[in-house]
Amino acid sequence: MIQDIRSFAQFISVERGLMLFMISIGATFLAAQALNWTSALLLGTLVFCVWSAVDAMNNICDVDLDIHSDPNRAQFTKRLGRAGLAVAVIFSGLSLALGALTQMPYVVLFTGLGLFFGVVYSVPPFRLRKTPLKPIVNFTVGAVPIMIIAAFFNTSSLNVISLVMLIGATTAINSLWEDLADYESDYQSGSRTIPIIMGFHRGLLFTVAMGYTLLPLMVLVGVLFQLPLIYYLALTGLAAFITLRLVYKRETIFSGGADTAKLLRTGTILARDFVIVAVVFTLALMLSSILKIA
Repeated sequence: MIQDIRSFAQFISVERGLMLFMISIGATFLAAQALNWTSALLLGTLVFCVWSAVDAMNNICDVDLDIHSDPNRAQFTKRLGRAGLAVAVIFSGLSLALGALTQMPYVVLFTGLGLFFGVVYSVPPFRLRKTPLKPIVNFTVGAVPIMIIAAFFNTSSLNVISLVMLIGATTAINSLWEDLADYESDYQSGSRTIPIIMGFHRGLLFTVAMGYTLLPLMVLVGVLFQLPLIYYLALTGLAAFITLRLVYKRETIFSGGADTAKLLRTGTILARDFVIVAVVFTLALMLSSILKIA
């Protein structure tokens, strides 16, 4: 029973849904400049449902690829069968219903766009997740939750635009780390992701560099929204964590002649580290927004 719950949570990627839920809570408080919990929970749940639908679609369409990269998830998806498709449809319907509940056309529009990008990301014949366009699509999917909140509060300030750019960029770079972790299965399936085009080693270095470009954007968001000190302490801690990890793995990462198997393992470890960084950052952003308003 517990294993089935864990597998289902993985099927709809609960960790990413919760990350965007927390981001939506924080973004709602910052946009409203008030602890408006009713709107925050409504918008956070809406965003969670959109991401759950998108990830369910992706796992259904990628079940053959996941046999190599994540066999447990692939087996659970196969076991779900048509019920997996029903899950994706239910979460899509919930997303649109919650969007309609706001009675705001642009909220419904951006909700529909989020689901649309999920379709072109995963579903044949589009399946952009197998192309170099994958990070761009991920950028749009990550930006949509903040666009929904901006539409709800009818705001398009520089502050909100910077937050849209940050969350979109974070989601895009996260997809690069996923490509590194899925390198072998993507290569076998004929995918043309950026690490495959560049080669694993250069793709790893490129992804590390792109990860560090997030720091100035994170600081800019903090300055524009006048977030409290805890936000910057969290950023400092996260930057130190990643830097120490890179220093520890420097011989493997920065050596072009490194053992391929060791390099692949290092890429997988760093991909998991980035998930930790993303979770801690979203939690810090939400708590900082609460402290600022309170």
